[in-house]
Amino acid sequence: MSRFKRIFTIVIDSLGVGALEDAAAYGDAGTDTLGHIAQSASSLKIPNLQRLGMANLHELAGTEPAKKPLAYYGKLREASTGKDTMTGHWEMMGLHITKPFQTFTETGFPQELLEELSARTGRTIIGNKSASGTEILDELAEEEIATGHMIVYTSADSVLQICGNEETFGLEELYRCCEIAREITMKDEWKVGRVIARPYIGRKKGEFQRTSNRHDYALKPYGQTALNVLKDAGLDVISVGKIFDIFDGEGLTESNKSKSSVHGMEQTMEIAGRDFTGLCYVNLVDFDALWGHRRDVEGYAGELERFDEKLGELLALLREDDLLILTADHGNDPTHTGTDHTREKTPFLAYSPSFQGGGALEESENFAVIGATIVDNFGPEMPKGTIGKSVLEKLV
Repeated sequence: MSRFKRIFTIVIDSLGVGALEDAAAYGDAGTDTLGHIAQSASSLKIPNLQRLGMANLHELAGTEPAKKPLAYYGKLREASTGKDTMTGHWEMMGLHITKPFQTFTETGFPQELLEELSARTGRTIIGNKSASGTEILDELAEEEIATGHMIVYTSADSVLQICGNEETFGLEELYRCCEIAREITMKDEWKVGRVIARPYIGRKKGEFQRTSNRHDYALKPYGQTALNVLKDAGLDVISVGKIFDIFDGEGLTESNKSKSSVHGMEQTMEIAGRDFTGLCYVNLVDFDALWGHRRDVEGYAGELERFDEKLGELLALLREDDLLILTADHGNDPTHTGTDHTREKTPFLAYSPSFQGGGALEESENFAVIGATIVDNFGPEMPKGTIGKSVLEKLV
């Protein structure tokens, strides 16, 4: 019989808690996303994270450790190679990724790739650099509309993104081009985690708006994960945010798209009001996409405070047989150079209203402790070839 009926796992996207031992090999020596935000922001008010034990897990300027933390807390090391979103999430659910996904943040895509994409789509390609979605539209969308050229760009993640105006380029044509791009980028040297169709509306700079008709063409996980095991056991596996995209829908029974991290927390609270048995798996991307990549310390701090407020509301909804796990998938230190993710340890906070109290856990050698603990709770076994060791028996 399951100890917890419902488990909520919330990924605070990019909230690293200190450089991994091999961070220097990634150019990330000395990084510390949460620690540097606490040091650099004018203030950081996170009372709910504080009482769970975040300041016990990691020293935070201006935030005292809780005298009696409510959660069990510890740090997780990433065993896989890389520091991207998919690698982090796949490892959480048991996969050990030894070959990183390709990123083209600093160089843009190779000319050979662009030539093949252009020849097969019949479109001249413009852009080919790392940029935010709003910036690339202001820069190039008028040209695309006037000429029929195709905007191709990337980011700090392993992605190839194509923009298309819904009226002049057309959704079906955008999707066709993205399907071709997905096929081309299956080559090992070009293999990106996702190809993303980015439709937009508007006719001139300052008026462009991306629409909800975005479509992701993701790689499927390389093997069975904790999500597949849970679904096959007849349990609910509900996703919020970009979890569906990260796993290409594998192992999920329900998916909910989010407009923002605040919206994602509101969706999570709505799900907490339901009667279900299984996992609610949440990704809150704004920390990473809006603030980490843009190296905006105050913006990141503000997002953390907004999250903390919603966390307090969620905590009030949790039942005695619920378990809440808070974690992250990598770092993105807004005080670091460049715009890329940072190779960091991540937090692990586990709380249930049924706990008699919290306490420190040993540092884990991988993120997969999360999936292993969830599966252990519900009874089935993790798939063969996966990594991770459950800490369920330590959560008392």
